[in-house]
Amino acid sequence: MMSSGGYTTIDDQKISGSVPTFPPSEAQGKISGVFRPPPDADDTFSKPAPGSSSDGPQTGGWMSRLTIGSYKPYFDVDTSDVLERIKDSLFPFKATFTEKTANNPDLYGPFWICTTLIFVVAAISAFVAYLAHKWQKKAWDYDISLVTWSAGIFYGYVSLVPLGLYLILKYFSAPSGLVQLWCLYGYSLFIFIPASCLSVVPVEVFRWVVAGVAGFTSAAFVALNLRTHIMSAGERWFLIVAGIFFLQLALAVVVKFYFFTITVGASSS
Repeated sequence: MMSSGGYTTIDDQKISGSVPTFPPSEAQGKISGVFRPPPDADDTFSKPAPGSSSDGPQTGGWMSRLTIGSYKPYFDVDTSDVLERIKDSLFPFKATFTEKTANNPDLYGPFWICTTLIFVVAAISAFVAYLAHKWQKKAWDYDISLVTWSAGIFYGYVSLVPLGLYLILKYFSAPSGLVQLWCLYGYSLFIFIPASCLSVVPVEVFRWVVAGVAGFTSAAFVALNLRTHIMSAGERWFLIVAGIFFLQLALAVVVKFYFFTITVGASSS
């Protein structure tokens, strides 16, 4: 074995085939072509990052995934990266999101999208209820539980549904990266932010149209980006993709019914 100029080569006198050479690893910085997530934190759709080796020793195993430090690199992103991924989520038929984020998924965007959505939905729902009561000259009291339910629905959905899908795909021998799924589902919720703002319009049919468009866009974004990968799960791939699609639609229906279907009571102040 010889060393020169920071590069290491291996004498292949007794080794058949070609042996690659590698420069010293300096994978640092924000999300870019040189960024690589921790190898034990995500398997990114079972596709190892270019220049990495799945045969290398991994320390910590599952226990390392329970530490904050193991997920810190996924929050080191540029605003331009987040905006580009948000734009991709609004055009679901491109179905290029998982390809673009295969080696560099982030959790920063999904976290802030979900957190923003929680307060936007709760605030606009309260405002819509206030207007409905005021127009009919009825008493109105702010319902603080709107924030609680909003947080439970969105944080719960974006955390547990990808986790459940992760386990299902492992069962069908089509494993995917858990962080990759969290990233995909997190960005899929962005469409509900402008949809919630449009729900201020006091026309029930219009609100249903907005909820339907948002639900379909979000559902198509997730299903189409996962379809190619899930097809490797065998004959049942269509059922899995259909389940993903309709579950996302169901989220839109729940949001519409619970937060933007206003019933004004009969009592007045």
